[in-house]
Amino acid sequence: MTKTYLMNSLIEKMQSPDQDFRFMGLNDLMSEIKQDPASFIGDEPTETKVLKQVLSLVEDKISEVKNQAVKCLGQLIKIIRETQMELVVDSLINFSVGKDDELRDISGLALKTITSELPLEGKITPRACAKLAPKLLQQVSNTETPPETLIETLSTLSILITRFPAHVSDPSLTPHPLPAIAPLLSHSRPAVRKRAILTLSQYVPVAPPALVNDLLQNYILPFLAPNANLEKQRTTVHLVAAIIRQAPQQLTSVYNDIIPGVVKAVQRDDDELREGCLQALETLLLRSPTEAAPFLSSIVQIGSQFIKYDPNYAGLDDGEDEEMADADDDDDEDADLDEYSDDEDTSYKIRRASTKLLAAVITTRPELLTSLYKEVSPVLISRFGDREKTVRLEVWATYGVLLNQTSMYGGLPQSQENDSAIRKRKRNSEERMDVEETPYTLLRSQVSSLSKALLQQLKSPKTPPPTLQAGFQLLHALLGVLPGCLSNQITPIAAISQSVLLQSPATSTSALHLTCLSFIALYFATHAPGIYSVSLPPLSPVLLKSAGEKHPRVASEAFRVFSALLNSTRPVKNGEWAERLYDQAFQRLSTHDTDAEVRGCAEDCIADLWICAPDVIKPKGGKEWQAICRTTGNTGGAVRMVTKVARDVEMSDDWVNCCVEWIMGLLKKSERGGKPEIFIALDTLLKRYSSGVPTDLPPTLVPQIRPYISTTDISLLSHALTIITVLLELSPTATFPEVERELLGDIYQIAHSPLVSGAALDSLLMFFSSLVQADSQIATHVVPSLATSAEKAKKSDANLANVAKCIGQVVQSAQGVAAGTIAVYSKYMKKSSKSKSTTSVVVLSLLIVGELGRFIDMSKQQDTFNNTIEHFAAEEEEIRAAAAFAAGNIAIGNLHQFLPAILRVAESDPHKKLLSLHALKEVVTHCSHGQLEGVAEQLWAPLFQYSEDAEDSTRNVAAACLGKLTTTHPTRYLPQLHSRIHDENPAARATVVSAIRHTLAESSPSYDELLASLIMDFLDLIHDKDLNVRRLALSALNSAARTKPYLIRDHLPILLPSLYAEMKVNPDLIRTVQMGPWTHKVDDGLDARKTAWETLYTLLDTCLAKLDLSIFLSHLLAAISDPSDEIKVIGHMLLARLSASPTTSIALAQRLDELTPSLESTMRGTAVTKDTVKQDIERAAELRRSTMRAVAALSKIDSAGSAPKFDAFVEESRKNEQWGLEFRELLGH
Repeated sequence: MTKTYLMNSLIEKMQSPDQDFRFMGLNDLMSEIKQDPASFIGDEPTETKVLKQVLSLVEDKISEVKNQAVKCLGQLIKIIRETQMELVVDSLINFSVGKDDELRDISGLALKTITSELPLEGKITPRACAKLAPKLLQQVSNTETPPETLIETLSTLSILITRFPAHVSDPSLTPHPLPAIAPLLSHSRPAVRKRAILTLSQYVPVAPPALVNDLLQNYILPFLAPNANLEKQRTTVHLVAAIIRQAPQQLTSVYNDIIPGVVKAVQRDDDELREGCLQALETLLLRSPTEAAPFLSSIVQIGSQFIKYDPNYAGLDDGEDEEMADADDDDDEDADLDEYSDDEDTSYKIRRASTKLLAAVITTRPELLTSLYKEVSPVLISRFGDREKTVRLEVWATYGVLLNQTSMYGGLPQSQENDSAIRKRKRNSEERMDVEETPYTLLRSQVSSLSKALLQQLKSPKTPPPTLQAGFQLLHALLGVLPGCLSNQITPIAAISQSVLLQSPATSTSALHLTCLSFIALYFATHAPGIYSVSLPPLSPVLLKSAGEKHPRVASEAFRVFSALLNSTRPVKNGEWAERLYDQAFQRLSTHDTDAEVRGCAEDCIADLWICAPDVIKPKGGKEWQAICRTTGNTGGAVRMVTKVARDVEMSDDWVNCCVEWIMGLLKKSERGGKPEIFIALDTLLKRYSSGVPTDLPPTLVPQIRPYISTTDISLLSHALTIITVLLELSPTATFPEVERELLGDIYQIAHSPLVSGAALDSLLMFFSSLVQADSQIATHVVPSLATSAEKAKKSDANLANVAKCIGQVVQSAQGVAAGTIAVYSKYMKKSSKSKSTTSVVVLSLLIVGELGRFIDMSKQQDTFNNTIEHFAAEEEEIRAAAAFAAGNIAIGNLHQFLPAILRVAESDPHKKLLSLHALKEVVTHCSHGQLEGVAEQLWAPLFQYSEDAEDSTRNVAAACLGKLTTTHPTRYLPQLHSRIHDENPAARATVVSAIRHTLAESSPSYDELLASLIMDFLDLIHDKDLNVRRLALSALNSAARTKPYLIRDHLPILLPSLYAEMKVNPDLIRTVQMGPWTHKVDDGLDARKTAWETLYTLLDTCLAKLDLSIFLSHLLAAISDPSDEIKVIGHMLLARLSASPTTSIALAQRLDELTPSLESTMRGTAVTKDTVKQDIERAAELRRSTMRAVAALSKIDSAGSAPKFDAFVEESRKNEQWGLEFRELLGH
C-alpha cells in the first residue's frame, strides 16, 4: 500500500459522519506513526491535508474524538515539517482565545501535549520554541485573555521552561517571560496567581540577573513590609517559597531582607498568610540551611509558638494537661470535647505547618540535637494529644524524625566505640552535668512524659487504626534509640496491644497488626523478663491467636515475637504458652499448603524452643523433625534451623545421623540455590558426633562431594574442601583411601588454578595439612605431584605461588620431607643458568624454597641463599620477583645470618635496591612480633635512606616496611616519624605519611592512644606544597576514616575545608602534551582529586554525623560534572549511597533539580563521529550505565513534587529508545 493511498484512506475515515470511524481513523494514524514514522512523510500536500483534518477534529463535537485528536497531534509534532508545525501552533493558539469554552479547554490540552512531546533534540525543536514562546507570552500579556486560558497558557509555558530552558531564556525573546508573567501576581483570580507563581519560580533559575533583580525590587521586597496589603503579601510569600524551592541561589543576596520580612509577616492576624510564611520558612531550611542559620532561633521560636495555635478551642494549660494525662479519662463528655472539630476551623493547618517547620529544623540541624531536646522536644510532647488527627500524626512523625536523627547523630554509646582507651581519662575528668547534657540522656529524662502522652492517645477503644499504627511506629523508634526505656509502661502497652490483636486482621488493619507485633518483638528483645512477666499471661493468648491467623505476614510476625520472647526468657523451664506455641508451629509445619514465610518463621520458633526451652520440647518425641526435614519445596529455612540447633544443643548421634542423611539428599539436587548453607550445616553436623563419625559415612559422602571439587564455583569449592578436611580430621582411616582414590587427582589440578584465592585457598591449604596428618607417607607423593601438575599446565592457567603455598603447607605438616624437598628445588635453582630448566621451573623452585625458608632455618644451605641473590640479576621479571620473595622468606628462618646480606645487596647495587626492599618487606610482613623487635633498629635507618631520592615504587615499599616497624615499638619509632614531617626533602615527607598510612591497620589500643595526639600533625601534610605528598596525606586520611574513624571524627571541622579544596579542578596542574599530530591534556592533579573524593565516600560511611550535608551536597555537584569519568563514577556512587539513607535522602530530595543538568549531560554523552574509536564508545556506555544506576537510586526518593526537572528527566529516560529498556530494568519496572 503506497503512502498516499494509506493517508487518503485515513482521511476518508476521519471525515466519516460516524464518530466511531473518525475515532478509529485517528487511532490507525497513531498506530502507523508509532510503527513507522516514515509512513507519514512523503507527498507534502497529502501530509498537510492529513494534518488539517486532525486539527479539524480538535473541534469535533464528540469528546473521545477530540481527545484522540490531541494524542495524535502529540505524535505528529515529532515528525512534521517546520511549516506544518507553524500551522499546528497557530491553529491551536487561535482555538485557545475563542469564546467556545470546550474548544478553548481542548486546545489548551493540545498545546500542553505537543510541548511535552517535542523531541529534546532536532531541527524542529528550536523553531517550535521560537514559534510557541512569543505566542504564549503574548496571550499572557493580553489583559483580555480569559482566566481559564491564562491558566492553561501558563501551564504550557511551565512545560516549555522545564524542558527547553535555553530556548526560553534567549535575550531576544519578545515579550520576555518575567515582565510578561509578573503582573499576573496581582490578578483577581487566586488560581491564576498560583499558576503564575509556579511558572515564575521555574523561570527564575535561567532568567537574566537584571530581570531577577527587577522582580525582587518591584514584586517581592515591597510586599514583605509590615504594612503591606494582606492579599499581595500572601502572594509574595508563596512566590518566595516557590523560588527558594526552585533556585535558592537566586535569593542569596537578599535573604537578609526576605527572611526578616517573612518572620514578621507570620505574626500578622491572617491564617492563610501565616501558613504560607511557615511553609516558606520550612522550604528555606530544607533548601538553604546555611543562609537560614542566623535566623534559626527566631524560626524555632515561631514553630514552637504556632504549633500550639488553636484559637477556637479553649483547652487546658500545660500543667493541667499533665494532670489529665495521668488521670483515667472515663468522662465521655471530655472525650467528645477532645475530638471536637469545626468544619470552618482551619487553624489546624497552622499547627501542621509549624510541626513541619520544626521537622525541617531537626532534619537540617543535627548538630543542635542537645538544644532541640531542651527547647523543641517538650513542645512536641505537649502536642501529642492535638485534637486534629492530621496534626497529631504529623507531630508524632516529627518526633520520629528527632529519634532517627538521634540514632544517627546523637553519638554512639561508648561501649560501641573503639576509642575507649583514648578517651578514658577525658571521660573521667568530665563533670557529671556535662555527661548528662547529651541527646541520649535528655531523651531518657523525657521518656516518661513522652510515653504517657503517647499511650494516653492510644488507649481509647475508638482510636482509629492509622493512629494506632503511627503510635506503635513511634514507640518502636524510641526503643531503637533507647533499648529498655519503656519498662515502666508495660501495663498500658500490654493492654493496648491486647486490644489491637484481639481483632482479626482485615485488609485495612493488617498493617497495624504487623506494626504492633514488630514492636512487641522489639520490647521483648530489649527488656528483662521480670519487667513483662506479669503481663505475659494475658498477652500470650492473643499472640498465639495471631500466630494462627490466615494472613501470612501477621502469622509470620507473631512467630518472630515468640522467637524474641524465647531468646529473652532463656531458659524457659515451664510455661503453657511454650507448649501451645509448639503445637501451633507443628501444625503449620505439618500442613503442606503453609505459606513459605510462615513456614520459615515456624521453623525458627521450633529451633528456638530446642535452644531456649529444651524441657518443653524434648518430651514431644521429636515428631517435628519429620515435618521439617523434607526434600521438596523450599528447604533453606530448615537447613538453617538444623544448623542452629546442631550448633547450640547437645543432640543424640541418631539425630545427627538422620540430619546428615537428609542433608546428603539435598546435596544431590542439581540447582545451586542454598548449597552454601547445606555445606555449612554438614560441617556443623559432622563435628557434633559424640562417638565419632560412622565408618560407613566417608565412603558414601566423599563421592557426593566430588562434583564440587571444581573451579566452576569457587565458593562451593571452598565449602567442599572444608568438609573433606573435617572428615580427614575426624575419621582419617575411613576417609583417606576415598580421598586418595576419588579426589586427589582433581585437587592437584585445582591447586595451580589462578581462580583459587582467599577463602578457597585457605581451605585448600587446610586440606593438604589434614591429608598429610592422616597419612604421613603421602607427603613424598604430594610434593612432586603438585609441582608436576603445575609444570604441565599452560602458563596462563598456572598460579605457581598457590602451588608453592600448598607444598609449603605439606612440608610444614610433615617436616620429614623438608630436607629432600629443599635439596631437589635448590638443584633447579643452582643449575638454572646452565641447564635447560624453564623459567616456570626456576620461578616455582624459588617460591617453594621461600615458603619453606619461612619456618626452616636454612643457615646450612648458604649456597641456596646465594643462588637466590644471584637471580636478582635475571633477565625475566618473574624470576627476579620470585628471588626477592625467596630471599626475604629464607632470611626469616635465620635473621642473624641472612638479613645483613640483603642489606648489603641494597647498599652496594642500586639496580638491586628495589628487589632487596621487596625481600625486606617479606621479612617485615611475615616475621613474628618478637623477631621484628630484635631487628627493627637494624632496619630503620637503611629503610629511610633507601626511600630518599628514590622512585615512587621504591619509596612505597620502604614506607610499608617502616610502617610495620613502627607498630612493633611505637613509643620509639612514632616520635621518629613525627620528627621528620617537616623534612626539607619532599621524598622524606612522602615516606613519613605513607608509613603512617600503613600503621593504621594496627588494632592495638596502646598504639591508638599514642597516635591520637599526633595524627593531626601527620594529616596536616594535606596542605603540603608538594602535590605527591598531598595525595599521600589524603590517602592516609582515607585509611584513617576507614580503619580508625574515632581518631579523626572530632578533627573533621578542620580537615574538611582542606579536603573540599582538593576536590576542585586546578587549571595550573593541567598541561598540554603533544602526541604526534594530536594534543592531549594531562591533569596532574587528577590522582589527588580522585583520592579526595574516595576519602569523602569513606567518611560518608564512618563519620556521617560530622558532615554538614548542605556543604557536602554543594561540592557533590562538582563531582558529577568533573572532566574525569572516574570522578563522575565516584559522584554517582555517592548519590546512590545518599539516596539509600532515609536521613540523607531528605536533604538530597531538595537538590534533585540542581543535579539534573549534569546527570542529563552525562547520560547523553558526547556525539559519536567517524573519528570515535571503539574504546571511547565502550567508556561512554559504561559511564552512562553508572549515571543510570545513580538516577534509578535517586528516583526512589520521595521528592513530593519538589523536583519537576528531575521527574521530567526520569520520565524521558524511561521512554528513550536508546537506553530506556535498560533504565526501566534498573527502576524495577
